[in-house]
Amino acid sequence: RSLATAGLEIANLLRRKKLEQARKRVGYIVGRKTSDLDEGEITRATVETVAENTVDGIIAPLLFFACFGSLGAIFYRTVNTLDSMLGYKNDRYIYFGRVAARLDDIANYIPARITAVLFVLGAAILGHDWRRAVRITVRDAHKHPSPNGGYAEAPVAGALHIRLGGYNTYGETTSFRAYMGDPVRPLKAYHIMKTIGLMYICTLLGLVLSMVVSKVILSLF
Repeated sequence: RSLATAGLEIANLLRRKKLEQARKRVGYIVGRKTSDLDEGEITRATVETVAENTVDGIIAPLLFFACFGSLGAIFYRTVNTLDSMLGYKNDRYIYFGRVAARLDDIANYIPARITAVLFVLGAAILGHDWRRAVRITVRDAHKHPSPNGGYAEAPVAGALHIRLGGYNTYGETTSFRAYMGDPVRPLKAYHIMKTIGLMYICTLLGLVLSMVVSKVILSLF
């Protein structure tokens, strides 16, 4: 709900051509510099954030809860929060932050790939291009600098016929993130709405999957 609220607010600001306010709002949910972003880049930042947080904010905690109970969910959120706070490649956090980042990568490895499948199923349910979502995931997901991030972004990019990734500025440093998808359609505010729709469908499918997994585990023990 928090993701949806933030995304919808940014989309509405873009539709009302309030770029300065949209830049400020997207800066609340991403770490990159947002002061010079245009509509397409604001949309990209929002879509990428909603897609990636579908993994570590929703599906992964559900699966950890289904498999390991409340302590499993708490453990996962602790690892994920440590990564958010300390997982930076700078002099202050390079050693301890590296441990947090690697733990997060391990914890998200399976949930990220399950989320990719759920995004494809969600695309089919909502009438998006699920075949292209599969194709782009296979082609591009592994290109992401994170071993898991591409499995959230690539299926969304494919399903919506958009391209994610590109140049991002963090502080004074600009870096390139591998492209996910093809620029068939220019990035617009409505793509944020569609990504939120995919997130909700993915969440419902994730709930069903988590209940099935939980029942299977309970039957075994």
